[in-house]
Amino acid sequence: MKRAFRLFLGAAFLAATFTIVGCSSGPSEEELAQLEALKAEVASLQKEVSAKQAENAGLQKQVADKQAELAAAMKEQDATRDRLKSQQ
Repeated sequence: MKRAFRLFLGAAFLAATFTIVGCSSGPSEEELAQLEALKAEVASLQKEVSAKQAENAGLQKQVADKQAELAAAMKEQDATRDRLKSQQ
């Protein structure tokens, strides 16, 4: 996720640099093509970040579910121990 964010910042910096440098005489075709490529890369990275965030949310839910299962199993284990102690 940090990598994607760094790439996004780098792309934004390059886009800003090209915009500032090109203001004096207007952007060339090459600069416009580079800008479009950067825009496409930013869009791709944003989709990747969204996908990773969704994956992270799903994994966090799975962890919470497993922790709840573990807590229930430990509670049942404690109850079983108590019943065994009371029978002895």
